[in-house]
Amino acid sequence: MSKLYIVPTPVGNLDDITLRAIKVLQEVDFILAEDTRTTSFLLKHLGIDKPLRSHHKFNEHATVKMVAESIAAGKDAALVSDAGTPGISDPGFLLVRTCVEEGIEVQTLPGATALIPAVVQSGFPCDRFCFEGFLPQKKGRMKQLQSMVDEERTMIFYESPYRIVKCLEQFAEVFGPERQVSVSRELTKKFEQTVRGTIDEVLAHFREHEPKGEFVVVLAGKPKERNGRRHDEENDEE
Repeated sequence: MSKLYIVPTPVGNLDDITLRAIKVLQEVDFILAEDTRTTSFLLKHLGIDKPLRSHHKFNEHATVKMVAESIAAGKDAALVSDAGTPGISDPGFLLVRTCVEEGIEVQTLPGATALIPAVVQSGFPCDRFCFEGFLPQKKGRMKQLQSMVDEERTMIFYESPYRIVKCLEQFAEVFGPERQVSVSRELTKKFEQTVRGTIDEVLAHFREHEPKGEFVVVLAGKPKERNGRRHDEENDEE
């Protein structure tokens, strides 16, 4: 039976693609790409020549049924996004759901996604965390942040260079300027950088240095209360 393969692609460094991902891209009948230009560059780097179909957030509602029908008719397909794992803040969910409903097997390969290296290198607890992806650009943004004010788990957000300063300003307003944060940019690339500190400290850094690249913001959760005292205060005294 033909399958839909979900294939993660590198978030920056092209060497991060897995051997299995390369094999799948070599063997499928066609590849669904968020941006065919970006995927063409990757395939050229890998020496792979396969038919590409555009599949992005602006056309996925109209194309998922046709794609599922192609797979059901005997064609293997791979879905890739511009970077990272499809479905994680990228197109993919609708196609996976449609294939599942149609009884088509979906196989997801493990691989690159920006949130995991960012949370691991933040230094914050990562045994339990919540991933929020991109916040709403305008309407509902502050309401969503307010809903997380008592969240004790580490929180992870994606943000663009154009809104990172505003994002940190809003974090300071909602969570307090002394809350710890870790901001990573350009993960796996030549100019990869992680800035850690209080929200105010990291905000000051990006006000002074022009933000460039794609950002992952890792915010420490609300300190747990124990007998009326915060857990982090007890640790400081120890």
